[in-house]
Amino acid sequence: MSEQEITLENGEFQLACNGDVARLKTRPVNAGTINFYSTFVPPECRGGGTGARLVCHGLDWAREQGLKVVPGCPYVNTVVKRYPQYADLLV
Repeated sequence: MSEQEITLENGEFQLACNGDVARLKTRPVNAGTINFYSTFVPPECRGGGTGARLVCHGLDWAREQGLKVVPGCPYVNTVVKRYPQYADLLV
């Protein structure tokens, strides 16, 4: 898995991956809550932890911002089950 930097642009966390981009899309729900509604990892980058890295990064960011997270994308729940230290962030 690449150790490239994850960026946040227009509510979307992005990670370059083999010439493509893995994405975690977010949108605000209210002042204290954000919805992580879509995760996409290019097929050639799947299975190596890229998606989990994106979601964990987003969850860390939400914690730093004092936000709760709506797991609109089912993959977010999958990651939180694997990393229960994030369970307190979910709405």
